Amino acid sequence: MAQYRSHTPDTLSYMDSYLQILHRTKDIFLKFLTSKATRTQANRQDRELRELIADQCAKEVHNRTVANCHRLADQKS
Repeated sequence: MAQYRSHTPDTLSYMDSYLQILHRTKDIFLKFLTSKATRTQANRQDRELRELIADQCAKEVHNRTVANCHRLADQKS
């Protein structure tokens, strides 16, 4: 609604009420926030999993390149 080209008193009133509702209920989003440490750990675990899949791929088929195994690992995750 904020992207309308022009506004009437009604649309401004709607936006004002939506903003008030957002401020009253925004605390619900706090439980979904992640900390920097959590994101770092998740990224580390993702990297380790991709490396593990690529290593398993390389052991299973010796004529695949490491880059091909990494690409397959990315497709699997």
